[in-house]
Amino acid sequence: MGDAEPSSESGLEDQVKDRHILYVSAGANHTVALLSDNLVCSWGRGEDGQLGHGDAEERHLPTIISGLCDAEISSITCGSDHTTAYSNLTKTLYSWGWGDFGRLGHGNLIDLFIPHPVRALNGLEIKHMACGDSHCIVLTSNGEVLSWGRNQNGQLGLGHKEDSLIPCKVQALEGKAVKMLAAGAEHTAAVTESGKLYGWGWGQYGNLGLGNRCDQMVPVEVVAVNREKIKMVACGWRHTITVAESGNLYTFGWSKYGQLGHGNFQDHLVPHQVHALRNKKIRSIAGGWRHTVAVDEDGQMYGWGWNKFGQVGVNNTEDQNYPQIVKGLADQRVTQVSCGWRHTVALTDRGNIYSWGRGTSGQLGHGDALDINEPKRMELLSVDGVACWQIECSQPDNATGWGAAVHWIPPSTRYAIVPDKPLGLYSRQRHQTADV
Repeated sequence: MGDAEPSSESGLEDQVKDRHILYVSAGANHTVALLSDNLVCSWGRGEDGQLGHGDAEERHLPTIISGLCDAEISSITCGSDHTTAYSNLTKTLYSWGWGDFGRLGHGNLIDLFIPHPVRALNGLEIKHMACGDSHCIVLTSNGEVLSWGRNQNGQLGLGHKEDSLIPCKVQALEGKAVKMLAAGAEHTAAVTESGKLYGWGWGQYGNLGLGNRCDQMVPVEVVAVNREKIKMVACGWRHTITVAESGNLYTFGWSKYGQLGHGNFQDHLVPHQVHALRNKKIRSIAGGWRHTVAVDEDGQMYGWGWNKFGQVGVNNTEDQNYPQIVKGLADQRVTQVSCGWRHTVALTDRGNIYSWGRGTSGQLGHGDALDINEPKRMELLSVDGVACWQIECSQPDNATGWGAAVHWIPPSTRYAIVPDKPLGLYSRQRHQTADV
């Protein structure tokens, strides 16, 4: 007799046993991870639907988004209070969360509590995507760049300041051979195949790198980078981080909290090399609300900037204006980093994930709402922990199903909003925060 074929149940069990984390992205107060079996899990604040579980509840532990279980997701990206996911197999981009300014790309301002396909992008192969505070931008395989969402400072690069509720082509980048995009609060950046850097949007702090404090409605080339070719860019809230092909790190923009890493608190209107890391070849970068992290070719991680909640990861809560080694990663090499507004997440070559910083909404994924000022391993997702075996899956309401989630009372209704006030005023009031 031949060997019996394994049952589908045992095959599923083996798949779960082999499950591991591939990628992580952090939003303002939530975090999303992509697992090896194309599943997506999320945790943290959920009041705007950004977790995708069909409700407004916080999750203090990673929970699989059941609405994406059959979507074959291949990449994920968080905005501040919204999330996007893309399937390379089906050529479909999904978005969900807070919908004001059209940041979800569905042609309206509606909040969504479960993932929905962005119909305007159906069938397009997306090579790269980035989400800022209230806007999104993608690069397609044919070289087109499309953006949507809030545009009060020209961060969409469309030549005007009108918000766009659906993806629109950035005409000024046509023929530029863009390879990478990054988005901050109200500014955007791009790197081309030839190593050129472009910036546009809000420029009050010099975060566009153009030597002035002016907004730009269309992409403008940044030329003051010591004649180096740029290979990588990331945006903090109002500062920008770039890496040259040489591995040199440059930062510019807002530095009130030392987030530029130059040993002071001075804004820079053009790119300045971070001299503390001049002997290191940087291969990964990320920017938070007011802090910055970088990883060198040896997998050593550095952090600096605003540190009130320990988000820099150096076992204290003092602001750092100079790169500091992030310890506590158990001698592992960091392979990927992501910054939220006040928290940081890192993956290592051992398949472990660490998080630290603000934890008030459970965005650190440790099962509590505590702040942590140094890296702590997330047991549920780490290979040296539970290794993704016991992740719960979000479920629809038994009585009403997912339909109830779609019609969940949105934050715009839960908050007392005067109907005739401009949406921009509402946004500023609702998300106006001190250093908390």
